[in-house]
Amino acid sequence: MISLQKSSTIVCGLCPHLCQLKLGKTGFCGVRKNIDGKVVSLDYGHISAINMDPIEKKPLYHFHPGTQILSIGSFGCNLTCKHCQNHTIAQGDFSWLGQIEKKDTTQQFLDASNFVLPEKLVNKLDEPQFNTSLGIAYTYNEPIVWYEYMCDCAALVHKKGKLNVMVSNGYINKDPLQQLFPLIDAFSIDLKAFSDDFYTQVSGGHLQPVLDTLELIAHSDKHLEIEYLVIPGLNDDVKEFNNMLNWYVTHLGRQVPLHVNRYFPQYKMHLPPTPIETLEKLADQASAVLDYVHVGNV
Repeated sequence: MISLQKSSTIVCGLCPHLCQLKLGKTGFCGVRKNIDGKVVSLDYGHISAINMDPIEKKPLYHFHPGTQILSIGSFGCNLTCKHCQNHTIAQGDFSWLGQIEKKDTTQQFLDASNFVLPEKLVNKLDEPQFNTSLGIAYTYNEPIVWYEYMCDCAALVHKKGKLNVMVSNGYINKDPLQQLFPLIDAFSIDLKAFSDDFYTQVSGGHLQPVLDTLELIAHSDKHLEIEYLVIPGLNDDVKEFNNMLNWYVTHLGRQVPLHVNRYFPQYKMHLPPTPIETLEKLADQASAVLDYVHVGNV
C-alpha cells in the first residue's frame, strides 16, 4: 500500500493529490479508500476492458513495432479531464466496487467488471489466443490508481519473459514511480498541455508533477513516448507549444518520440475536432527540434 500516517487520517502518497482519507472515505480517484486504517484499492483485480491491440495503438511506435499486446483496464482515474475518452470507466461513482465480493470469476474472463487474480490474468498469456502477445499493457482507465494490481501482475509477466507497458497521465509521485522502473518496460505518457491553468481548469490537476514524471522516466533506462492531444483554443497556441518544445529538448532530449494527436468531442467537452491544418503546423514545428514526431487520430 502507498500510504502515509498523519494524525487520525491516512494520507495516500501515491499521487500529488495526497488525499487525506478519514475512515471509510475514498480519495479523489474514487477507488482508493481508508478501510480499517489502510489505503485499499477498491478496483484491485476488477477488469473493465480487455483487448489484443497493436502496440502502435498505445501509442508506441518505437517499441517492438508490429507486435500485439494484451491490454487491460479497470476503473477510476486521478484526473477529471472534461474530454475523457474513457469516461464510462474512468469517471464517476465507483463505490459499488467496494460492495462486490472479490470472488475469482476468471472463467468469464471476457465479461466486464470481473475480479481476476493476478496469476490467472498473467496465465492467459499462455493460451493460444494470447500467446503471441508482447506482454501486458495497463491502459484504458488510469493505471496509477490500480497500482498494487499492476505491480503484482507486472512481476509475474516478467517471470514469463514478457514485457509491461503503462499508458498513463503521469500524475504520480516520485517514490512510487521509481518503484515501477524494475517492472514497467515502456511508458506512454499523456502531456495534456504546457499550462498549469489547463491542468487545473480542464483536468483537475497540475502541470509540474507530470513534467517531473516525464523527466524521471526519460533519465531512466525505460522506453518513453509522449502524447499531446491538441484541443482547439485550449492548448494549440503556437507560442505555448514552442515553450513546451524548448522544455522538451532541454529536459527529455530530442530522441523521445512525440505524438501530436487530433481531438474529437468527448464527455463534457463539445468543441469541434482539431483542424488537420493545426496538427500539421504543430508537427512541423516539433519536427524542427525533435527526431520523431507522429500525427495521430487522423
